[in-house]
Amino acid sequence: MADEKVIETFVDRSEDGSFSFDEHVALEDRMVLNMGPSHPSTHGVLRVVLTLSGEVIEKADLDIGYLHRGMEKIAEAYGFHKFIPYTDRWDYLAPIANNMTYVTAIERLLGVEAPERAQALRVICWELGRIQSHLLGLGAFAMDVGAMTIFLWTFREREIIYDLIERICGARFTTSYARIGGVDRDAPPGWLEDVKAFCVEFPKRVDEYETLLTRNRIWVERLDEVGVISAADALAYGLTGPNLRGSGVEYDLRREEPYCGYEKYEFDVPVGLKGDCYDRYLCRVGEMRESARILIQAIEKIPGGEYCLENYKAAIPDKQRVTRRMEELIHHFIVITEGPKAPKDSEFYFRAENPKGALGIYTVGAGGNRPQRLRIRGPSFMNLSILPKLLPGHMLSDVVAILGSFDFVMGECDR
Repeated sequence: MADEKVIETFVDRSEDGSFSFDEHVALEDRMVLNMGPSHPSTHGVLRVVLTLSGEVIEKADLDIGYLHRGMEKIAEAYGFHKFIPYTDRWDYLAPIANNMTYVTAIERLLGVEAPERAQALRVICWELGRIQSHLLGLGAFAMDVGAMTIFLWTFREREIIYDLIERICGARFTTSYARIGGVDRDAPPGWLEDVKAFCVEFPKRVDEYETLLTRNRIWVERLDEVGVISAADALAYGLTGPNLRGSGVEYDLRREEPYCGYEKYEFDVPVGLKGDCYDRYLCRVGEMRESARILIQAIEKIPGGEYCLENYKAAIPDKQRVTRRMEELIHHFIVITEGPKAPKDSEFYFRAENPKGALGIYTVGAGGNRPQRLRIRGPSFMNLSILPKLLPGHMLSDVVAILGSFDFVMGECDR
């Protein structure tokens, strides 16, 4: 008889990593659908196992780990300095922001502080990375929902940022620009002026994006009251960044726990009203405008002085001195090959407001040049944790909109 037919679905993993087959659902009423790990709208190798009743989601289970590369153990093996290039591979949509967060965390562990000019350059890099990430997030989000033009437009501005980053560090994508004690090199002549010119023009480009989307009837109907997250749920699941602020929680680490001189800059924190996909979209659009505002202030207020610390036990000496003085050459060799040493029994946790949310670095020093333990708190991992609660009750087509509104990247989710 039809009502006696059942199928078995793998929805949970046991402790040994294998799937259990203990849930039975009626064949004619339910369907199990694998969305990902190669589906375009999962934005990477994310697999979502959906249990459907018609087109309505009854259960959603996430299967992550396809991109796991053992980043934390690599840091513990390579040491503080040699690990810097690996930070590019976390949120690879804004690698320069990862650089800054990591080196700031290590400096706090070592008990050193970068010069004021280096801190201002870091703020500029953080905000360029934020705009860079939000541009791709918005373009991919819109394309997932069916709007192709916006993707091409956002990449127009993103390419300008790529060119600016290439001019300051020599690389477009894997930047590795930060250094313990400061940054790799000072801003080249004319660079700050070109960044400011971009920031003056950029709000007009954001106006163009909003002309296409914000009042677009199809866009609004696809996002309004879809994927609603209450403020209580957002806090309970550890959401941060635009996904938290989209639920009406005005919490931004740049304001609540200032670092690198963020307390000197004036900016607003966009927040949502309903906590739906539309609010998360508006928050990111608002954040791009505020990032341009911060960049202009940082450039106008940037102090003179050194771009890297002159404590050569922790920082790399200037290349000109390395080629002319024996002491600097020795320090350069030691820092590059071994790296700085952390105080014994030291530990520190630092978190910064990265584009996807709060990126946290927990480090434990044992007196050597390698961390005894390094833990990466990736915001995308925490943000995705609410999906099993959020997706049930939505239509299958809503999954694409919800995932796009989260703007996650699997590089910092799996690590």
